[in-house]
Amino acid sequence: MDSKRYTIQDIAREAKVGVGTVSRVLNNDPNVKEATRLKVKQVIKRLGYQPSFTARSLRTQKSQTIGFIADNVATTPFAVNLIKGAQDAARRHGKLLLIVDAGNDPQLRERALKSMLEREVEGIVYAAMFHQEVVLSAEFRSVPTVLVDCYTRDKSHPSSVPDEVQGGKDATEELIKNKHKRIAIILNSELSSPHPAAKGRYQGYCEALEEANIELDPKLVRTGDGDSALSFKITLELMSLAKPPTAIFCCTDRMAMGTYDALKSLGLSIPQDVSIIGFDNQEVIAEQLHPPLSTMALPHEKMGRWSIDYLLDKSQTSTEQHVFPCPLIKRASIKDLGA
Repeated sequence: MDSKRYTIQDIAREAKVGVGTVSRVLNNDPNVKEATRLKVKQVIKRLGYQPSFTARSLRTQKSQTIGFIADNVATTPFAVNLIKGAQDAARRHGKLLLIVDAGNDPQLRERALKSMLEREVEGIVYAAMFHQEVVLSAEFRSVPTVLVDCYTRDKSHPSSVPDEVQGGKDATEELIKNKHKRIAIILNSELSSPHPAAKGRYQGYCEALEEANIELDPKLVRTGDGDSALSFKITLELMSLAKPPTAIFCCTDRMAMGTYDALKSLGLSIPQDVSIIGFDNQEVIAEQLHPPLSTMALPHEKMGRWSIDYLLDKSQTSTEQHVFPCPLIKRASIKDLGA
């Protein structure tokens, strides 16, 4: 095997062009003639040329690296989509993504930031494990920083978050479109919680009912803890009402698991007897339930991709919050009562 490491000069000599032309091809300069570009690329492929990362950094005065600091994101089921979106965008820009999961440890977070600043990263993406307010040290302002699935109270950094209100409204409207009027909701936390998900999804639920002229019944509004065990108990309580719901909106897919189990323990069928819609599109759950769960997807991949694009767009100076819609994923857990 030829172990020689070829240089840009070797490429120029083989392609019979100037070194500057090869450099322009490597940097995707649109002013290179297509025939010349093709010839140079053929030589690059034949010789197996790999650009020197160090040389490129010296030439551009940029590290070509973006720091990605996450708090417990790697342990969540959404990590794959979030990191995939960020990596795809970084690759498209010719950048390397340096990822550290700080595990919700402020000291580890600061050490990761310091290490990345020492490596002169071009910017930082900071991602939280769920939609929340975060408090970041002043050091984050020493380099362009973009937030994913979180925000700071003073709006000092641009951020991307899911549209919880739209998601809650669309989930409820999907049930209403299928002629349901007795629609229960199991929230994933107390409305007094500082986290936006429960409040936003509940607001969307209320707006959908109001626009459809359906009176909100407080007996159909319950609070869980985001997991399945409590939603099992809540579902049994809901179905014991004098007028039980025909549909239940579970504000997490994990809670939907408990609701499925409770209904089946009562001998009820989904969706023939009760329709269910979830939230998160946690595929390992939603696709494996019987029947598969209709749910609202969190836009993690889009938010991850946006974070890199926005960070590298030098024309962007705003620190506003960017809200991404949560799409409906239709499966088989909703029955049309009018059919």
